[in-house]
Amino acid sequence: MLVHGLAVSHRYLMPTARVLAGRHPVLVPDLPGFGRSGKPRPAYDVSRHAEHLAAWLDALGLPRVCVAGHSFGAEVVARLAVLRPDLVAAIVLASPTTDPAARSRRALIGRWALDLLVEQPWQAPVLARDVADAKPWRVLATVGHSVRNAIESDLLRLPVPPLVLGGSLDPVAPARWRAEVAAMTGGVSVTVPQAAHNVMTTSGRRSAAAITAYLRDLVASGMPG
Repeated sequence: MLVHGLAVSHRYLMPTARVLAGRHPVLVPDLPGFGRSGKPRPAYDVSRHAEHLAAWLDALGLPRVCVAGHSFGAEVVARLAVLRPDLVAAIVLASPTTDPAARSRRALIGRWALDLLVEQPWQAPVLARDVADAKPWRVLATVGHSVRNAIESDLLRLPVPPLVLGGSLDPVAPARWRAEVAAMTGGVSVTVPQAAHNVMTTSGRRSAAAITAYLRDLVASGMPG
């Protein structure tokens, strides 16, 4: 299950989803308020998004799944894994939110601005459509929820060592922060060359390959999944 980040939808995760679908069943839901999902008021915080996904997985009656969250989605899947470890077989934290130094609206938006300078420009129409669908008030409210969420409290309680995935050019979740996340979780960090924050959009094949290798290694290690 791939979980999108703040202000966007399933659409920008499709490059990775399509490659993974050649080997695994793949779910790419839209969080409430985004993409094709309903638009609740007020905007959901991290816990409500995680609870929504848990209820959705329960309704589908699926066995435990690999949860892969990008950016804000990494916050959501980390919370899901802590709240409902019975639903989670593996965890991927892609471009995982941001480090404590950028946990204010101004700082986070500033890092996004820097990211725009190194992202592939062909993404712009997809991202602009998603932001327009979500509405600016929801985007700003969700930014507030993100910067107030100390992801470290969830990272320290993850039931499975995660894959920490990111791009070498990412200024939002930079390499030093991803290394910290991997260290505190006992996970493995993989950096995709020449990719920025939206690594699962611009480097779908490499992202999918990293996820597939992580799952293979997890099975080989004897961890249940």
